Amino acid sequence: MWKWEEIQTVSWTIKVCKVVIGGMSCLFCDDKDVQSRIIFKNDLVVVFPSNMPITIGHVLICPVRHILKIDQLSDDELKAIKDLITRIKKSLIKSFGAEGFNIAWNEGITAGQTVDHLHIHVVPRKAGDTGIYEYEPRKFLYRTGDRNESPESELGKIAEFIKKNIE
Repeated sequence: MWKWEEIQTVSWTIKVCKVVIGGMSCLFCDDKDVQSRIIFKNDLVVVFPSNMPITIGHVLICPVRHILKIDQLSDDELKAIKDLITRIKKSLIKSFGAEGFNIAWNEGITAGQTVDHLHIHVVPRKAGDTGIYEYEPRKFLYRTGDRNESPESELGKIAEFIKKNIE
């Protein structure tokens, strides 16, 4: 079930998509192929290769507990994810000669999350790989077209709006 909310402020509109998920099978929790390629798992976290890698060695790190959003992580889960990122980076350097990393997650369908289980992408990078070299978020993550720098007065109004709603 989809529910759309619009928040109008200054000169732009934010659309917030809320998804109600219930009774669905989870690819990461239930799929035998995913389970068969687990690299490491403990009570809190699991890591396995992505089935649609950007580069060789692209892995996904997930909490074992089925959650959708990063703010649903316990402190222990968050620390376990951070520690596993550090460990897996060292392994990817040794295994594939990684020279750098893209580390990211998509949260919510409108942000590109296609599996309803929080997962962190760890993408090893090195010169000559097939991934995107120019990481310029304004070119592919945000609104398209001309994006002039916002006036400070507008940014101030936006900051005030967010401050009123922060918990």
